[in-house]
Amino acid sequence: MKGKSRHGATRRDDNSTAFDRWLNCVVSVAVITALLVGLAAVLAHWLL
Repeated sequence: MKGKSRHGATRRDDNSTAFDRWLNCVVSVAVITALLVGLAAVLAHWLL
């Protein structure tokens, strides 16, 4: 094992890393959207 630069148990190819980046972006946008909607709901509840 010494001298190997690979990390993790699975092999990755270019298609897999591209999909991971795309999925990471989609998840990030979904989380930010959910946080903004939740914040808007809390503010509307407090102000109305």
